[in-house]
Amino acid sequence: MTTLLEDIQSAINYHSAENASNTPDFILAHFLNNCLAAFNQATQQRETYYDRDSRPSQPATPESEADPQNPNAPGHFETGYVSPPTT
Repeated sequence: MTTLLEDIQSAINYHSAENASNTPDFILAHFLNNCLAAFNQATQQRETYYDRDSRPSQPATPESEADPQNPNAPGHFETGYVSPPTT
């Protein structure tokens, strides 16, 4: 079973989406994962501002996946996951 971060990285690699910026796929995957986390936090803050229930409607992502700086987080160097070679 793969993590969301690994799936994003694989999709970036599969579509060669990293070529335009010449940025490794794992860096782009971390960036996109962080964008999702920031968006989730912003929507919770919005709900709190409007005095609405700010709890997520689905279970939150485990902290190890949500924080790419965590040494236990899935990702390129931490798990030994290596992008499949491009053809």
